[in-house]
Amino acid sequence: MTKATHALRLSIALFAAMGLAACTQSEVESSGKSAADPGHASGEHGASSSAGLPAGRIAAGEHLAAAKGKATGQSCIDCHGADGNNPIDPTYPKLGGQYGDYLAHALQAYRGGTRDHMLMTPQAKDLSDQDISDLAAYFGSRPSQLRDLHGVD
Repeated sequence: MTKATHALRLSIALFAAMGLAACTQSEVESSGKSAADPGHASGEHGASSSAGLPAGRIAAGEHLAAAKGKATGQSCIDCHGADGNNPIDPTYPKLGGQYGDYLAHALQAYRGGTRDHMLMTPQAKDLSDQDISDLAAYFGSRPSQLRDLHGVD
């Protein structure tokens, strides 16, 4: 067998394996559960937060989500909606039901300057680690209107 034939067969097998893995859903994805736990990917694996943050408090996060930020005078819910699912602009993300770790990492990146947005970067600068964890816990606990593209033609 030539090297080209071998490489072609190997790449076909790798492509098929990746396709099969992409079609597999976890219990959280297939059951409609929201990411209520601020820990690793909604806690489905029993791990703590991969963001290295303290445990999030949903009630504290709800209070923070409604509080006006010093930098912009806006609150989280002003732009993303009360449960994070009704953004004022279609380009703003829906936060409700999103994985807590994803939200926490995003807020840390805005705060640290490695992710930039004209509103979010200054808004996140004033957040403590506990604030970030609380916001992630709150929005992660909201009902999810997120969907994947499985079955979409």
